[in-house]
Amino acid sequence: MSTGLSELLKTPGASVECEDDFDAVNELARGRGWSDGLPVVPPTASRVERMLAYCDRPWNEPVAKIAPRYGEATPLRLAANAVMAGCRPEYLPLLMLAVEAMCEEPFNLYGIQATTHLCAPLVIVNGPVAKELDINSGHNAFGPGWQANATIGRAIRLALVNIGGAIPALGDMSTFGAPSKYSYLAAENEAASPWEPLHVERGLPREASAVTVIGAECPHNVNDHESITAEGILTTLAGTLLATGTNDVYYHAQPLIVMGPEHAKTVAGGGMSKADAKRFLHEHAHLPMRRFSKENIERRLRVTWKDRLGAAGLDAPVHMVQRPEDILIAVIGGAGKHSAVIRTFGATKAVTRALRRRDGSLAKSVEDFHRA
Repeated sequence: MSTGLSELLKTPGASVECEDDFDAVNELARGRGWSDGLPVVPPTASRVERMLAYCDRPWNEPVAKIAPRYGEATPLRLAANAVMAGCRPEYLPLLMLAVEAMCEEPFNLYGIQATTHLCAPLVIVNGPVAKELDINSGHNAFGPGWQANATIGRAIRLALVNIGGAIPALGDMSTFGAPSKYSYLAAENEAASPWEPLHVERGLPREASAVTVIGAECPHNVNDHESITAEGILTTLAGTLLATGTNDVYYHAQPLIVMGPEHAKTVAGGGMSKADAKRFLHEHAHLPMRRFSKENIERRLRVTWKDRLGAAGLDAPVHMVQRPEDILIAVIGGAGKHSAVIRTFGATKAVTRALRRRDGSLAKSVEDFHRA
C-alpha cells in the first residue's frame, strides 16, 4: 500500500537524524515538544515500518486533519506516534479509526483541543477487536496496567500534540489539564452487560468492531452499596449528575453514565431497559434555577433555554440533560457497587465509527482488516 518508507523519508522534513541512543532521542523529543513528558520509544525507520504493516492505505495519504493546527494525520505520522507511545503494530488500525472519528465535525475537536476546559477525547471500544487486542473493560479499565489501553490512548494524545498542535499554553489552553490527557481509553464490558452494547445502541451490528469518541471530563465515582432496587441505584446516579458548574447544563450535551456490572445488573433486574434508565435519570436530574448564580441565570440559562426558562420563576427545574436520549450508558468495570458519571465539554457530540476495509465492508477484527 506504499511506495516504500525509504522513498517517503527522502521528503524534506520527513525524518530527523539523531544519535542512536535512548537518552539522546528523548532529549531531542522533549526539546522539540514531541513528548507528553514521559520517555518515548525512539521512532526509528524500522520500528515505524513494522507498525505500518497493519496499514491498508497509502502511507502518506491523510486519514484526517487534526485541529487546531489541522495537521495531516497520515498513516506514516500516526505510526511514528504509535511507536513513541509503545503500541504494538496491530493497534494501528484502531488508532487510525479513533483519530478519524474525533476529526468528524460533530465532535468539535477544535473546541476540545483549544478550550480552557479540562476535557479530553475518551475512546470506548466495542466489538470483537476489544478482546482481540486485549483492551481492558473490567477492573481498573480507566487505570494503569494494560498495554493496549495505555499505549493506544497515549498514541492518540501524542498525535493530538504532534500533528494537531495541542501544545500546552499554545494550542491547548486548558486551565488545569487532567490526567486523562495522557491516555483515556477503555473497552465496554459487554460480557457483563445486561443490555445491548454502546455501538449497537448507536446503530451498528453487534459483530462490528467500533470506537465511540466522547469529549469528556474524568470519571466522577458513584458509590452506592446500599440500594437494592433499580430506582435506588438510579436515584443515586441522578443525584450525582446534579451540578451548577458543568458545561453540560448549557448545551444539548451527551454525558456518559458508566455503570459498574453490579449496578447494571440491579437496574436491569428491576425490569428497566437502557431507555427506561435514561428517562428516569432525565426526569430526576434537575435543580431549581435558584441554585445557580444570578449572573449565570441571566446571562446563560435564560438566554440558552429562552423558550423554557426565559420568563420562568426561580423554582423552575433546570435539567442536567436536555433529553433522555442524550444520555449515553456503557457498562464498564469489575466487581464492586460503583458506577461513574462522566460529564463532557458540552459543545460536542459523541461519534461512533466501525472498523471497515477500504471497500467499505465491516472488518470484524484487526486480523480480518489486515488480511484484506
